[in-house]
Amino acid sequence: MKKSCSFGKILPLALALTGAFLISTAQAADDFVIMSYNVRNGAGLDDKVDYARTCDVVNREAPDVVAIQELDFKTKRSKGADVLGEFAKLTNMIPSFGPAIEFQGGQYGIGILSKEKPIDVNYYPLPGSEEERCLLVVEFEKFVFCCTHWSLTEKDRTTSAEIVTKKMKEQKKPVVICGDFNAGIKEESIKTLKKDWTTLNDDAANTFPADKPTVHIDYVFAADPTGAISAEDWKNAVKETRVVEEKVASDHRPVVVVLDAGLF
Repeated sequence: MKKSCSFGKILPLALALTGAFLISTAQAADDFVIMSYNVRNGAGLDDKVDYARTCDVVNREAPDVVAIQELDFKTKRSKGADVLGEFAKLTNMIPSFGPAIEFQGGQYGIGILSKEKPIDVNYYPLPGSEEERCLLVVEFEKFVFCCTHWSLTEKDRTTSAEIVTKKMKEQKKPVVICGDFNAGIKEESIKTLKKDWTTLNDDAANTFPADKPTVHIDYVFAADPTGAISAEDWKNAVKETRVVEEKVASDHRPVVVVLDAGLF
């Protein structure tokens, strides 16, 4: 015999679930999610180019800002596609592109996806003995967000550390820089950077190669040239940091840092 349900019992349960949902939503609103991801131009370790798969990784983390490395813009290799533009459509975010080199009839470089519309976008060259590199600097209302992808040569990387620190000190807002730095924590370039920047992610968690990570070369750093936010403040604002366990979509695993949104 089918039992009937009592509306009187269901209503309190429904209200309780609704209350729990509202609490969860309020907590999420207090989070500011940063992501850094070398996407290998949308090509996975299986060598399949799949923009939707790459963007699914991003969408699952629901970041406010994403620093993305290795992107084609209208190259022959990518059949004339604006890869970051395609990512923007699939994530419903705003794209900002920084070209590093001219490549196959188009450009190749780095990018930023953001929920907030930028106030200003600039990019600057960085040294690269094997390939020119760049720094992408995007200004928002309360902070500046940077993306970079450093050289394979340590001398170039150390020079890059000096350049990005100089650019940071020119800003009038808190600055976050993310990217593929191509350097482990013991390299001189990272030591140079850490003199002026605070590491927000767990730099002991390996990020490359994606299937079986053995080295950590993807980072999230922060600084405040105004002095309003101290290194201790940055550290205390970190609610969570993790390397996303994604083994196929790229040759790197993404890095995620969740900050207390009240920091800015």
